[in-house]
Amino acid sequence: MKRAGREKLVTRIDAIERANRYYDSGAFLRDLERRVALRSESQGDVAPELLRDYLDDLTPALDAMGFTVRMLDNAAPGAPPMLIAERHESSDLPTVLIYGHGDVVRGQADRWREGLSPWTIHVEGDRLYGRGTADNKGQHSINLGALQSVLATRGSLGFNAKLLIEMGEERGSPGLNETCARHAEELAADVLIASDGPRLQPDKPTIFLGSRGIMLIKLWLDLRQGAHHSGNWGGILRNPATTLAAAINHIVDADGVILVDAMRPPLAAASTRAALAALPVGGAPNDPMLDAGWGEPGMSPGERLFAWNSFDVLAMQSGDVENPIGAIPPTAVAHCQLRFVVGTDIDRIETQLRQRFDESGLTMVQLSVALGAPASRLDPDDPWARWTAASIERTTGKPAAVLPNFGGTLPNNVFSETLNLPTIWIPHSYAACAQHAPNEHLLGSVAREGLQIMAGLFWDLGEGGPYGGAAATDWDAPGGRHGYRGIEAWQR
Repeated sequence: MKRAGREKLVTRIDAIERANRYYDSGAFLRDLERRVALRSESQGDVAPELLRDYLDDLTPALDAMGFTVRMLDNAAPGAPPMLIAERHESSDLPTVLIYGHGDVVRGQADRWREGLSPWTIHVEGDRLYGRGTADNKGQHSINLGALQSVLATRGSLGFNAKLLIEMGEERGSPGLNETCARHAEELAADVLIASDGPRLQPDKPTIFLGSRGIMLIKLWLDLRQGAHHSGNWGGILRNPATTLAAAINHIVDADGVILVDAMRPPLAAASTRAALAALPVGGAPNDPMLDAGWGEPGMSPGERLFAWNSFDVLAMQSGDVENPIGAIPPTAVAHCQLRFVVGTDIDRIETQLRQRFDESGLTMVQLSVALGAPASRLDPDDPWARWTAASIERTTGKPAAVLPNFGGTLPNNVFSETLNLPTIWIPHSYAACAQHAPNEHLLGSVAREGLQIMAGLFWDLGEGGPYGGAAATDWDAPGGRHGYRGIEAWQR
């Protein structure tokens, strides 16, 4: 574009302002309304055509940005399809892989507050209510909007972009790892940049570099056929609920302190612990009150949440809890989980639990252990982490909270291990968003700032990123990717 005979210089600020207009004009809300209306539930009885409909909805926007789009069959039989899209500008430019998931948990329509529906966005003040607004339709819609803003401003991205959208994350991402391994060359990139999970605080831009792993632990007793009158048999028949409670107390004490050695991780580095200790956790509107004295002693809430493990009983039952009767029940069951960080010796957990129960005379307690997802994270001193933090502060004027890992669990290991990528997660939600629950919502203020952050980040990536514009194929050369060339100059 020419103005008064001179070429107009487009800038980073122009791209960010375009992202602002995308939100302020209502275009972002219209895109999100359309996507939330698609009932892409992946749990329970799945309608495959509804999951495919969501991917089809993304295709026109990607086509308009010059992406080549194709649907990918899942490597897991019967699992939902995935979408892969690519915009290739030059082999001399870095490549970013962007991930998101379009599936959602059950709508639970009958449990939403009056006037709200999971499938229709309702705006109430700063809140955008609807299933998937926070997890994850709203978050990857922000990233797509930011990409479009940079492309429309610059005329190119200045980097290569690949997009992977799956439709089974709420079911544990069946087939994602196998599919990515099968298509590793097609998904090859220099970094993963994705958005999921919550910010540390609603007004605190946040980066996390991986996720805690999750181990599912089931404990149960099946002692006899039928219940027996507690007056006739109480005191001479073992109560399975009492025994199950004793077994749990051999894993964790009454204050939430883990007692099994294999379930306790090594201490994080002193520098990491000090950084986490300074972070504010909780205290935002709608956050639950933190319980003083709960969890590992001598640690701050930030250390317990991001650098330590937690064991939780998710559900337990013995007898009929809705209609109790005066009888000793025959069975008891507890479904538990361990959220764990990198360094936890998970291969020894089942053996140690069995040994602990047997030595305590609890041989009748049965157990099963299943790995849900491994823990993984990027070194906080990695150039990609440092560059991302600098870009976010440049955009917002606020230092970002940099967390070694997310407190929850994401399929980060697929990207960090199977695809061997540095992993950067920039969340656009907050902890009290009610994801997985009735009344899920996205904060409009966070979405708007998220668009600014991602437009600035993608603009900076087009200016060379942390490696000063070195080609991806050259980054293993001396002074290249592993030599960390360029970040100090960029920060200056």
